[in-house]
Amino acid sequence: MSPVNSVDDRTLVLMRVLEAPRARVFKAWTTPEQVAQWWGPEGFTTEYCEMDIRRGGAYRVSMRSPDGVIYWKRGTYQEIVAPERIVFTFAWEDSNGHPGHQTLVTVALEDLGDRTRLTLQQAVFETTGWCKDHRRGWTSCLERFASWLADRDQAVSEQRK
Repeated sequence: MSPVNSVDDRTLVLMRVLEAPRARVFKAWTTPEQVAQWWGPEGFTTEYCEMDIRRGGAYRVSMRSPDGVIYWKRGTYQEIVAPERIVFTFAWEDSNGHPGHQTLVTVALEDLGDRTRLTLQQAVFETTGWCKDHRRGWTSCLERFASWLADRDQAVSEQRK
């Protein structure tokens, strides 16, 4: 019998190959103006994005859901290794601005030439339900990120014509 809510059940790992070089993907994760354009599930908009991208630096982001609810999240950067890895804590804020349960997010970027393999790991969630919610959110967010990268490539190509 497997344990209920084991660490494995509360650890999220997602992998995605992106049609962009690693340096560009890294920059898109570490430039607040770019992050604000793609971070969040489909249909969400970033209202506020403050990021101090250095070890020990903090970030704080708010996103508005399609039904108008504002969600705040925050964390601290634990490790920045350009252009291959970003490690940060992640916590949702309650209505009084206090952080809730904290997880650790690791974004690893593997160079595939003109493409990048992104592996995202987030752990350890309080419950399997929270892990499943974040799986849906991050999956949508990474889809949105891939589309954003493609749209930027198309815009740059059209400007060069």
